[in-house]
Amino acid sequence: MRISKLFFALIFILNVTNILSAQQDCSEAIVVCGNSDINLDVNGYGIREFPNSCSSNENNSVWLEVTVVSGGTLGFTLTPNSTSITEDYDFFVFGPNATCDNLGSTIRCSTTNPQASGSTNNLTGMSATANDEFEGPGANGDNFVSWLNTNAGDTYFIVIDRPIGNSPFSLQWTGSAQFSDPPTNAAITAGTPLDLDSCDITAPFNDGFTTFNLDSNTSNIMGSQTDVTVTYHESASDANIGINPLTSPYTNTSNIQTIYVRIENNTTGCFEVSDFQLEVTLGPTITTPEDYILCDDLSDGNDKNGLTTFDLSSKNNDILNGLSASNYTISYYTSQLHAENKTSPIATNYYNSTAFNETVYVRVEDNTYPDCNSIVPLNLQVNATPEAYNIQLLQCDEDGVSDGITQFNLTEAHDDITGGALNTSTLFYSNSSKTNLITGSHFTNTSNPQIIYVDVIDDNTGCSNTAELTIAVSVTQANNVSIPAICSTDGTYDGIETFNLQNADSYVLDGLPNGLSLNYYANYTDALLEQNALQNSYRNTTPYSQVIYARTENNNDCYGISEVVLNVNRLPDIKTEDLFYYCTNTFPETIRIDAALLSGTTSDYTYAWSTGASSYAIDINQVGNYSVTISNANGCSIMRTVTIAPSNTATINTIEVVDASENNTITILTSGDGIYEYALLDSEHTIIYPYQEDPVFENISPGIYNVSITDTKNNCGTVEALVSVIGFPKFFTPNNDGVNDTWQVYGISDVFQPNSKILIFNRYGKLLKEISPLGIGWNGTYKGKVLPADDYWFAVTLQDGRVYKNHFSLKQ
Repeated sequence: MRISKLFFALIFILNVTNILSAQQDCSEAIVVCGNSDINLDVNGYGIREFPNSCSSNENNSVWLEVTVVSGGTLGFTLTPNSTSITEDYDFFVFGPNATCDNLGSTIRCSTTNPQASGSTNNLTGMSATANDEFEGPGANGDNFVSWLNTNAGDTYFIVIDRPIGNSPFSLQWTGSAQFSDPPTNAAITAGTPLDLDSCDITAPFNDGFTTFNLDSNTSNIMGSQTDVTVTYHESASDANIGINPLTSPYTNTSNIQTIYVRIENNTTGCFEVSDFQLEVTLGPTITTPEDYILCDDLSDGNDKNGLTTFDLSSKNNDILNGLSASNYTISYYTSQLHAENKTSPIATNYYNSTAFNETVYVRVEDNTYPDCNSIVPLNLQVNATPEAYNIQLLQCDEDGVSDGITQFNLTEAHDDITGGALNTSTLFYSNSSKTNLITGSHFTNTSNPQIIYVDVIDDNTGCSNTAELTIAVSVTQANNVSIPAICSTDGTYDGIETFNLQNADSYVLDGLPNGLSLNYYANYTDALLEQNALQNSYRNTTPYSQVIYARTENNNDCYGISEVVLNVNRLPDIKTEDLFYYCTNTFPETIRIDAALLSGTTSDYTYAWSTGASSYAIDINQVGNYSVTISNANGCSIMRTVTIAPSNTATINTIEVVDASENNTITILTSGDGIYEYALLDSEHTIIYPYQEDPVFENISPGIYNVSITDTKNNCGTVEALVSVIGFPKFFTPNNDGVNDTWQVYGISDVFQPNSKILIFNRYGKLLKEISPLGIGWNGTYKGKVLPADDYWFAVTLQDGRVYKNHFSLKQ
């Protein structure tokens, strides 16, 4: 059993609802009428029902039923939608006049694979030019078999099968035989439009889905035809197969959606498939307006209740966003439900009923199609006016002329005018009509007292209120003082120190009335205008002596401005830290350290050493840290720290010698607290290598040497040691010219290897001489006879056990 993939959807539904438990492919065959072309897709496996079927099974198949009403030849051409040669379609024909329960054998079939057979295309079918009735499988055949000779009334079943591929197909009929005519779509003949348009009339009203009466098209489609049935379907395949008919009212599943109409003759089963479209027209495309924000006012007698009157129509242009106002009707409602049902509209001059924040709803209707509407919210917001208080600001007359005229810092009154509210600003005007804006914060009064007019503005909302500021000038005075000097405590000599300004309060307020308050300023202008007040912990900016200003107030009114002198006493002038070295190899000798005064006389200060001494200088012979506190007559003290670090002469741990080699080396390994350099001298103390940081000497000639190690960290002294480098001359010339007259091993002395054994041989191995390691060496004779120039051999066994054997040359 096999049908199209859309037919499987029908089987699934029927099985779920227990209406039908099983079906045969043949029984659901698609009736072909009017020689119409067919376009279908196939998918899935069925039951094999093909005797003599060209060796194939059902794979992805669809059944067609063809009834001939006028005899003749019958053929067809099947064309896959894909032109790929791998797309393989087969077909099988039963009849004539076979029944579903007795199909009999196939009378035509083709299961040729177009790729395997070498075809140039993937078409298949029945044609006039083909001679065979059966072909396949695989490479057998050319995809076409001979067409049928039919008689009127003959009925055939044709099975279309796709064993390989996934492409749908189309089928075109050929030959002279005729099928029953299908019904017609009378609406097309009459030119009657079938497309259904509707506004979105079901909730939610803006999603593009609503109900349609599909049956309203039925009479137009049938026209005068009788014995026909009209059904509606969501897909072309459902309409072709005749499954899943739709019922009215029907809610669309997409916008725009195509509906397929099956018009079927109840007697012949012939049908025609047509289509029309469903479209849901949404409401006008409008814009959700920005919040409508007003400041509270006194129009209702209360500017703090969050209620005021909104002109809703002022938002119309924003809402329409370019749409022509003449084509649309705008109305306002207090709820979404009222807007949807178009009940209880509100006036456009609307006094909000919910304080501060309320949402109303705007309905925009298309004048031509009133059901097509859009609804958007409009937020109404009422911002409260800021608080504003009338206050007085009193200033001191400290400019030297007692005329009641001075400078004011108007912004100093800000917090009192606004009640300390955050995010507020103030604008000041010199006249009541507020045309003369006072720019800047410094203002010189023109009369005493004088009224300044103020706008208080909420920076977040822009809402404002008004207040009056009365400025007046006081001629009272406060005390100029010089407070006791302090010593520097940070150990520096810059005359800058941190003062606790509250320590000056008692001096400034001495003799003045109780209840006054003080603030300190770096200069007179700041004090007058009450700007840049100093913190209680203040670090002076003028070394040693600086004048600052104290502003005395009585309930924020200026009482007087006085000078306050800050003094810093100087510290003893010393070098606060030092580092010296002590040669520990000279202990118990001492070195002297002192308090390191850089100026002044030593007798003007007292000294307290960490050792308990009280003198200017002390003698020490121990490494470590020493401190001394130096104090002057003002009681100001500072500490000096002296670090005594160790140094000494080097201790030679070992001297490593690599000798009797092509590159003789001497490496000196030392320890100690000093920093050392190394020199190499010969036995006569002639410098071979001057002092260097590297303790390694290379390319050293054989012989006896002195190594010298000196301390450069603190010049604590020099140590020396002898070292031997063993070596063997490659030749000698016993001609009594004083140069190389004898052959002897280098580097041997009464200190180094004195008990070594030295033997001389000729080239034949004859022992010629055993020489003393401490003597002058071999003079080239044997038993008093001078030997000829030649190569001779030696065997040396050093006292430390090393053995060397090699040869050398005697040259005349």
